[in-house]
Amino acid sequence: MSEHLTVVDHPLVQHKLTLMRDKGTSTATFRQLLREITELLAYEVTRGLPMTTRHIETPMEEMDAPILAGKKLALVSILRAGNGMLDGVLELIPSARVGFVGLYRDEETLQPVQYYFKVPEGLKDRMVIAVDPMLATGNSSAAAVDLLKQAGATDIRFLCLLAAPEGVARMKEAHSDVPIVTASLDRELNSKGYIMPGLGDAGDRMFGTK
Repeated sequence: MSEHLTVVDHPLVQHKLTLMRDKGTSTATFRQLLREITELLAYEVTRGLPMTTRHIETPMEEMDAPILAGKKLALVSILRAGNGMLDGVLELIPSARVGFVGLYRDEETLQPVQYYFKVPEGLKDRMVIAVDPMLATGNSSAAAVDLLKQAGATDIRFLCLLAAPEGVARMKEAHSDVPIVTASLDRELNSKGYIMPGLGDAGDRMFGTK
């Protein structure tokens, strides 16, 4: 396990991921599983959140107790599939600010094209978690992180469900300072840029589109 990549091998994560990979899993179940698995992954990706203390009074006595420090973190969805991961993280961190990066992949060149960008203010003072279920070629993810850095972000984490070795390598080359947290490092990409064995198109399976 490298510092750049964390694969969360918790039994519940792996169990839910297997159900999501199964092509017989319904849209509704897939969506529910994605929310649940994201919540478990979010636990790992937020491990380094800054802490301070607050003076409180328990029913027994006064104490200085640990509490999150600094500005609310920013959660940025890489559209459209990233939206399926928002609820899981917000379940854990309901006060997070939310932003969106719209990128689509040109089917000919496999390069990302930007069509939307709206993020919270003050990114330089926030931990930023970018979410996208699939880290495939890494081109869209690297482009999204470029945009976040241009907007001032300095502390960025990338949270995905599945990663391909090619995508991890591309992200490490482009953004070695951005740790990746995922549920699985899959075998490879196929000629169309899909993760193998993967789970198909996460957006289509989540939203019931083809």
